[in-house]
Amino acid sequence: MITPDLTNAPWRKSSYSSAQGQCVEVASLPGAIAARDSKDPKGPALLFSPGAWHAFIGGVTGGKFRP
Repeated sequence: MITPDLTNAPWRKSSYSSAQGQCVEVASLPGAIAARDSKDPKGPALLFSPGAWHAFIGGVTGGKFRP
């Protein structure tokens, strides 16, 4: 996967973000989903294929990652 330019990516904050501003932002890109820490917008972002992202979200909503 070629690393996309995320300068003008359409970032969205999680609806579960905390009052202290701790949250994840995601951006839908052509052929990829990017995720980053909203406290460090110039920092690194993780890139996922659409299939990997949907599998991750399915695991989260299905309780797969609960302690």
